[in-house]
Amino acid sequence: MKNIKNMCFLFALILSILSCEKDFEELNTNTVDPTSESVDPVYVLNNAIIGLSFPTGTNIFYDAGVVQQIVTPNSGVVSGANYNQDNRNNTGDQWDDLYENVIKHTGDVINQVQEIPERSNLYNIARIIEAYAFLVLTDTYGDIPYFEAGQGFSNQIVLPVYDAQENIYPDLIKELNEAMGALSDSGDVVNEVMYGGDLDKWRRLGNSLLLRIGMRLSNVDNTLAQQTVQNAFSGGVMTSNEDNFVVRHDNNFTNPYGPTFNGTEANNLYLVGAFVDFLSNSNDPRLGAIAIRYVGAASGPEQILDIATKDPAQQIGMPMGHDNSSIGTEAANLGLASFYDFSQMDRYALGANDAPMFLCTYGQTQLLLAEAITNGWVTGDAAASYENGVRAHMEQLGDYGEETTVATVDIDTYLAVNPFDAGNAVEQINTQYWVASFLNGPEAFANFRRSGFPDLTPNPYPGQDITGDFINRLTYPSSEIAVNKANLDAAISRMGADDLDTKVWWDNQ
Repeated sequence: MKNIKNMCFLFALILSILSCEKDFEELNTNTVDPTSESVDPVYVLNNAIIGLSFPTGTNIFYDAGVVQQIVTPNSGVVSGANYNQDNRNNTGDQWDDLYENVIKHTGDVINQVQEIPERSNLYNIARIIEAYAFLVLTDTYGDIPYFEAGQGFSNQIVLPVYDAQENIYPDLIKELNEAMGALSDSGDVVNEVMYGGDLDKWRRLGNSLLLRIGMRLSNVDNTLAQQTVQNAFSGGVMTSNEDNFVVRHDNNFTNPYGPTFNGTEANNLYLVGAFVDFLSNSNDPRLGAIAIRYVGAASGPEQILDIATKDPAQQIGMPMGHDNSSIGTEAANLGLASFYDFSQMDRYALGANDAPMFLCTYGQTQLLLAEAITNGWVTGDAAASYENGVRAHMEQLGDYGEETTVATVDIDTYLAVNPFDAGNAVEQINTQYWVASFLNGPEAFANFRRSGFPDLTPNPYPGQDITGDFINRLTYPSSEIAVNKANLDAAISRMGADDLDTKVWWDNQ
């Protein structure tokens, strides 16, 4: 009897093992990982689109500070362009955000669908998104991992080499042209969160990015710049604010700026005097939409709506070049209660958790087109494009809410009083581009370096980490130094020192 029981047990054990082996592949298939083939790659694409929103550390504490739109007098975690200081806790934010949240996801999508003709539109939309992300990265840092980037999952390349920016730009042009050319109205429908599968809008975005790239090259490769601009123009750029490349946020997918402007740093970020003065001196109605001032506030807790004003006549921007120990004296000299009495951006509208984030807009595109027409690169009416660009940005502010909506009559009045000046076109266009790129840190910073406008007075803060007048690029994150040092060192030997002084390839101002 004992032997019979043992035989039965052994037989049951064998059946159990065979059953486990039969289901082994199924049990070990990851159905949750978004890189798994079980997940529709359009969801991975949507993660990439949402990941395009700019992080605060790089774009507010550096980009917005360099171009003198937003500044803080405080040090520590918020230090950066306010002191012209190399704070790598902030300079690397853009790098980490785009490589981890965008390039990884677009790389996964491209790897999954590039050999599937039935997903061709999805594949090419992913290429456009990826090109935009790489453009922001290379303009911010210079040489970056490009050709080998995003291949950690597909090809196990975990330490990618850095590529020279002068080699990246031509490939970005190629990628955008090929991707747009391959989009097919008879192909797959891609229900993504940006344009809802509207391929014409993706084409117009691609051409608008090409226009941006072409203008960026204007000081380093005039021939390629002009050719790229002409191709973009003939292909068809954005035609209205309905084409804006903008990430929409809600309570689930919040604007990365929101926790900063409405959280721990709510009382520490201010509009810069140069920015406020430019808008004020020309009676620009955008000042009333953007700015708010808590009149008489002597501390952060005193910044309450009962004493707030959005009256443009009462806005006072904070001067550059001060820290916590000196800004109080400056405020007193201006008759203010404290530095908390300076004007801020309306954080309840433009800095809200659900505020949209604009990446490439019709207004910016029209202003670049006005400069291209002024250069004689394309035909058209530079004055009309200039006015379209200014008007579009003023109308775009309404996307933040009723409090920031600029009335049509105010737009008409502003354009009538401040018409296009053909004799001062380049400065006028690019100064307006500065305003139209408010809160789009990477683009404001890049176009300032490219054009040299607006004509800003250098930040006079003493004890700086730069030898020139302005920060020229941001430094690589400490994580790259730790894990990919050999490839990073090769880039540094080619490009120049990893500091705030080194210029990117196209910046020869």
